[in-house]
Amino acid sequence: MIRSSDFEPAWWLPGPHLQTIWPVFFRHRPRLPLRFERVELPDHDFLDIAWLNRCPDAPQVLLLHGLEGSIQSHYAAGLLQNLSQAGFNAVFMHFRGCSGEPNRLTRGYHSGETGDLSTIVDHVENCSNDAVSAIVGFSLGGNVLLKWLGEAKERPTLKKAVAVSVPFRLDQCAERLDQGVSKLYRDYLLRKMRYSYRRKFASMQSPLDVDVNSLKSFRDFDDKVTAPLHGFNGVDHYYTESSSRQYLQRIRTDTLLLHALDDPFMLPETVPFESELSPSVTLEISAHGGHVGFVAGSSPWKTRYWLDERITAYLSDLR
Repeated sequence: MIRSSDFEPAWWLPGPHLQTIWPVFFRHRPRLPLRFERVELPDHDFLDIAWLNRCPDAPQVLLLHGLEGSIQSHYAAGLLQNLSQAGFNAVFMHFRGCSGEPNRLTRGYHSGETGDLSTIVDHVENCSNDAVSAIVGFSLGGNVLLKWLGEAKERPTLKKAVAVSVPFRLDQCAERLDQGVSKLYRDYLLRKMRYSYRRKFASMQSPLDVDVNSLKSFRDFDDKVTAPLHGFNGVDHYYTESSSRQYLQRIRTDTLLLHALDDPFMLPETVPFESELSPSVTLEISAHGGHVGFVAGSSPWKTRYWLDERITAYLSDLR
């Protein structure tokens, strides 16, 4: 099902770019009593997770970040705090190498890597003796979540999922980020990706013969780095296999997709058709909101982060 969102953007943040940029630079990150844990993975690598609350019988929600994101991302602590105040336990999962320390193996994470998500869901449930009731993914994390939901066997204990600003077609998103003002996001993220690559391979031998400083587009980076590091036969193979749009028809968990038509990371045709959605999937579309923005409120001093409100409300019947 596709339906219109009730999101109304702040009048003082018109357009997609202010919606996207404002929370990155100006949103307050609350200090939370998080407990960090390093999880050893079956291939002898690791990733780090952060727990918030351990209340008996409270529903467990798992959060997944976007490209080069972390617990410091603007959407992370705010949503964790909202979930906690609403009576949920929450866990934040860092993808490999995103928690501040390079991971051990030459491989890392990517938009289609779902094995680590399965590992962490099992780990959280084994450690807490509580099922993961819901999973929320942002951008790349949303793509991973939707692919995982579509390819995995149904988990009866997983009741709901939310995916925000998802790059449903990776090839189209790479194309969009080469256009107009969106090149600023491309260049910002590529700087972070090149830095992460150099930092990791400062202490180990890279299997690739590539000068990452020469890679000026997502397509180039994914062709020369992401694809070969993760066993894909080039960028087109990676984009084709890892894009989540083809998995939407297979999803059996109640899932809410939140998407803005003015998202500067997407082309208009990136939005799925209703015929591509399973009966369990609802695509909620707003005209405005940018990329993981959705900022509302009457003034900068009375800012409302609508995503927190919408996600918490959607999950409220799990309590």
